Amino acid sequence: MYYIDPHIHMVSRTTDDYEALAKMGCVAVSEPAFWAGFDRGSADGFRDYFRQLTEFERKRAGWYGIQHFTWMCINAKEAENVELSREVIAMMPEFLDRPGVLGVGEIGLNKNTRNEAIIFQEHVQLAVARDEQILIHTPHLEDKYPGTRMILDMLADHASLDRGRVLVDHVEEHTIAHVRDAGYWAGMTLYPTSKCTPQRAADMVEIYGPERLLVNSAGDWGPSKPSAVPDFILEMRLRGHSNELIRRVVYDNPLEFFSQSRNFEFHPPELPETADV
Repeated sequence: MYYIDPHIHMVSRTTDDYEALAKMGCVAVSEPAFWAGFDRGSADGFRDYFRQLTEFERKRAGWYGIQHFTWMCINAKEAENVELSREVIAMMPEFLDRPGVLGVGEIGLNKNTRNEAIIFQEHVQLAVARDEQILIHTPHLEDKYPGTRMILDMLADHASLDRGRVLVDHVEEHTIAHVRDAGYWAGMTLYPTSKCTPQRAADMVEIYGPERLLVNSAGDWGPSKPSAVPDFILEMRLRGHSNELIRRVVYDNPLEFFSQSRNFEFHPPELPETADV
């Protein structure tokens, strides 16, 4: 089954991972800007990183027939440095109009601090002013619920924001309803040791339905599995769900959400997924 991974950090993965994903049916990836494993010391460091996302990663994915899309921001872990964050935000318009750049993300909160909230709001202001889509990171573990509520409260201050063009990622059982009831898209992240498992993600599809719901692997520096979306596909099949329902979550939904970006030029696979016999 063809699928799109809507949130995966391929800069942290080997080229072999691209090959493996292509063999499993991945036809496109969306890579939000995020932490580099260490805090960067200058805006020039982010400029080089943005070039890597918009230039080299697109090329590297293309070697295996995978279409690569990306997002621009300074992530929540580094947003504690307000001065640096503002330099990066001022630089972002240089990259937001590049091919394959879908919008502003992944912005959000890490430890729910005042500085993180300030920079989150300034990212949202930029996105609203430029009519950009937004991809949002919600915090981990015990910070998840209060951070998600803080994010939803801050977004509510922007009356002109189109909620259907905002993805709130890393939802879990105690946050998914709050996100979708507010009119946003929700993303489930499949991690081996935290956030969500394929089984829990399948549970949430069964409980809440597939509307405005995505599933992703994140695939970053820590323990993660870039092939987690195929694991979810298998779990859904083992439960007897139809290919139509599975395809909606792993292919049709990301296609619908990303198609709202002016820089999303997607070329569907030419071959059908099934052959008549």
